Amino acid sequence: MSHRTRRTLLSGAGSAVVVALAGCTDAASPGSGDDGASERVDRTGADTVTVTVGAGDGFAFAPKHVAVDPGTTVVWEWTGKGGGHNVVAVDGAFESALTDEAGFTFEHAFSETGLFEYVCTPHQTRGMVGSVEVVE
Repeated sequence: MSHRTRRTLLSGAGSAVVVALAGCTDAASPGSGDDGASERVDRTGADTVTVTVGAGDGFAFAPKHVAVDPGTTVVWEWTGKGGGHNVVAVDGAFESALTDEAGFTFEHAFSETGLFEYVCTPHQTRGMVGSVEVVE
């Protein structure tokens, strides 16, 4: 193999790795662009908000990002699609059980303003992330 060919081969391999990993950094970021599902849904004014776990192809939260008032309770409800899921706050404030049971629910009341990001730990690299923004 000539020196020029080796350099070309290594350059191509490095580019392939960069392209393969390009989507990995955004996968766990709730603001990352995807198919429009990253738009924040305004649910202010509601006492209780439901977020579907295992939506779409079974590996999404719906809505993915939601804005609520202080005192709102968010209820996550499992579809049973996509295998076992959980809801885990990135800051450790809440964590559900890991289950694939359709109809299973987990709830958390949000009393303080701020942005609360959460993931499904088994599927966060597939983009199964979400957030609750508590606004005044």
